[in-house]
Amino acid sequence: MNPVLRLTGVSKRYGALQVTDDISFAVERGETYGILGPNGAGKTTLFNLVSGDVRPDQGSVEFDGADVNHLPPHRRCAAGIGRSYQVPRPFGGMTVFENLLVGATFGGELAEHAAYDVCMDVLERTGLKARANQLAGTLGLLDRKRLELARALATQPQLLLLDEIAGGLTEPETHELVDEIRRVKEAGVTIVWIEHVVHALLAVADRLLVINFGKRLAEGLPGAVMDDPEVRRVYLGLEA
Repeated sequence: MNPVLRLTGVSKRYGALQVTDDISFAVERGETYGILGPNGAGKTTLFNLVSGDVRPDQGSVEFDGADVNHLPPHRRCAAGIGRSYQVPRPFGGMTVFENLLVGATFGGELAEHAAYDVCMDVLERTGLKARANQLAGTLGLLDRKRLELARALATQPQLLLLDEIAGGLTEPETHELVDEIRRVKEAGVTIVWIEHVVHALLAVADRLLVINFGKRLAEGLPGAVMDDPEVRRVYLGLEA
């Protein structure tokens, strides 16, 4: 079977700044793949390359066995790539349910009657059912993060990109969110997760990729990657 996602030799430059440099990796179906790296390492640019927000200068992005370099973001979303953003971007004047409905109908291209059922299921799974009729702009941080996750899930993705979704949460809130992400994984969704809250990522990830200055530094099982001397030096600031 083809990996759900494969990047081959992907590079992106903005003027003199090389943001990603010959990055290659593959993510298997049902896997949770974590990406770590210092600020400015090029992590979010990788997501933008996968979602279609930007296009690579070199290399290819394949989704479910097909090259998607030519597809714009909305076509990639409809094909099954959903994502959250580091800073939650709800439609503040809409209710939580209406935010999900936008994701299901415009992102997932579902008919209205099917979209309602999907949205109700996602509200239940993400703990937002009691907030369904609340304006999104009045939510606290944890529920905004949940809504960001829920709106991506409402597109019914095969591949879910999570961009620092645990950032800014308290320890108990992080545990709640990790439990919800575990349930998403158990439902069979493939996840690629960028995160600075390392213990949250380690609780779910099957494999890790560490990048630095746009280059691949290490990849493998979480324990082995976190014990890698170069990872400890560059990312954790520790000497081996």
